[in-house]
Formats: sequence, structure tokens, C-alpha cells
Amino acid sequence: MKRIFEVALLVAWITSLAFGQMANKEHKAGRRNARMEEILIQMEVDGNEATARKDAATLDKLIADDWVGQSLNGVQTKAQVLDGLKSGDYKFDAIMLGDMKVRVLGNTAVVTGSLDVKSTYQGKDTSGEYLWMDVFVKRQGRWQNVFSQTTPTAKK
Repeated sequence: MKRIFEVALLVAWITSLAFGQMANKEHKAGRRNARMEEILIQMEVDGNEATARKDAATLDKLIADDWVGQSLNGVQTKAQVLDGLKSGDYKFDAIMLGDMKVRVLGNTAVVTGSLDVKSTYQGKDTSGEYLWMDVFVKRQGRWQNVFSQTTPTAKK
């Protein structure tokens, strides 16, 4: 009987160690994801501030060379957007970011949110409320935006 008790105690101890290690790994992964979310949200804030300031150099760092965006202006490449910002085709008087949600899936992340802007594109008023999605990929140790889509809300 004493032997059965010792075996049961050993099994319980090993099980608690295994569950403790799993919980510790999950806790560490949660902290990593929270940190990645902070980084990605800050990149969104930095990108919108750079857009408002017409800071093409900052946007150039945040957006991957193979980036593609879809919006009211159609499908555009990174070069087209940066050229449009430099040329004055894009004008932003105000950009207000709404709440954002981040979903990290390994080396890929999707950030969604809302946006309220006062803007013009090639002289046409593009002001309004929008929903947007950015897809980021971690390349060579840093996050880069590889795809964006912006859609006007029903209020537009």
C-alpha cells in the first residue's frame, strides 16, 4: 500500500511540474505577444503621424518595398504612395486613429482599426471615417507593413 501511495505521489508531482512548465511557457508567450502588439500599434501611430507631416522617409522605413495598398484611390504601390505624398497629391489636415486590434500569428500580424480624416487626394475631398487593415510580416528581425486596405464606413 505504501508503494502505491509513493507512485501516486510521484505521478502527481511530475504532472504538476509539467503543467507548471506549460503555464510558464504560456505566460511568457503572452508577454511576448503583448510586447509585439505594443510595437505594432506604435508603428501605426508613427505611420499616421508621418503621413500627416508628409514624412516620406519615416514611411519608407515602416512600409516594405513590396507593399501594396487598396483604397478609394485603387491599388497602389509603395513608390506611388510616397511619390503622391511628396508631390502634394495627398493632403491631410487631420488624422484621428480609433481603437486598434492586433492579432499576431507567428511572423505575421494583422492590425485593424478605424480612422477619421480630413483630407484630399489630387484636389478631391477624401475626408471621412474609414475602417482599415494592415498586414505586417517580421523580416530580418523587424516588422514591416506588406499590405493595407482602407474602406469608407457606411457613414461616408
